Amino acid sequence: MNFNGRLTAAALAVTAASMTSANAFEFGYAGWAQKPGITLGGGTAGAPPPGLYSFDQVFTYQSNIVGPGAPNIGGAATPVHAAVEASGLLWVPGWTFLGATYDAVIVQPWIMADVGSPVNIQQAGMHNTYIVPAELSWKLGDSGFFIKTGLGIYVPNGSISGPAGLSNVGNPWWTFQPEFVVSYLKDGWNLTANLFQEINTSNSITGYRSGDVLHAEFTATKTIGNWTVGPIAYYAGQVTNDTSSAFYNGAINVNRYNIWAGGGLVGYNFGPAALTVWATHEFSSNASGGTAGPPGIDTASITKGNSVFANLSFRLWAPDAPEGPPKRPMFTK
Repeated sequence: MNFNGRLTAAALAVTAASMTSANAFEFGYAGWAQKPGITLGGGTAGAPPPGLYSFDQVFTYQSNIVGPGAPNIGGAATPVHAAVEASGLLWVPGWTFLGATYDAVIVQPWIMADVGSPVNIQQAGMHNTYIVPAELSWKLGDSGFFIKTGLGIYVPNGSISGPAGLSNVGNPWWTFQPEFVVSYLKDGWNLTANLFQEINTSNSITGYRSGDVLHAEFTATKTIGNWTVGPIAYYAGQVTNDTSSAFYNGAINVNRYNIWAGGGLVGYNFGPAALTVWATHEFSSNASGGTAGPPGIDTASITKGNSVFANLSFRLWAPDAPEGPPKRPMFTK
């Protein structure tokens, strides 16, 4: 069972997105804690053999701010660039609960990002740590189907500065991320749908609460020998309104956005390690309903662009190989 991208889920951090100036949410926040597309590098509802796994993921996001409220000068779009590195661990102790295999994940992302003229913002630092204290994976007999559920948490320990706490890459609030994953894993196929929602608490400095974000990420790959290839796609959109506070005199940045993207993935399992690379293009990205500006002016905006991800994963330790690298491919079953 190919597993090298499951770890990236955490890389969550994908987080990279958090550098736009979109008006769908509190200014300075990208509108999501986890960059859309981060889990597409092979993540499934299955679980790997017991052991301690490590991964390192990097990606870049090259985009422009779009929508009726997008800032521009002379008709030129405002660019947004981000570069992210995230390192993490996946622990599969071999425990079972209600017939499911248990695992836990921790990931730490680091971000460099900038927004061009006329916004002109540059940021770099540590994003909020992502922790999944529990995931449960069920194998449905010999059908090839697996289901997984869990709860991820973004801890507000990132680089935080500014009067609203949003002048750097960290977010001064908790984000809870329940997930539900369904996979068909048989005869080299990985057909996976990963659904999760970001639920934010209020900003601990301003009291403003940004709305919830729904993610849906889809993988359809085939493994032949050591190679894995196939198409990928994702959707992301804000599904609830923001809640304002006295800090903003009750003003709300009302907005709805919907992003659809497609792309492709290629991976190679070297045995001691597995490398996966995937790229996505946001072919539809729209925002509407922004009413924070003058009457009749729609201030909504969001980013639209391209992403390239790379993930290197390997098993650090396994019960049958207590010292040194594993003697067999780590991500097969």
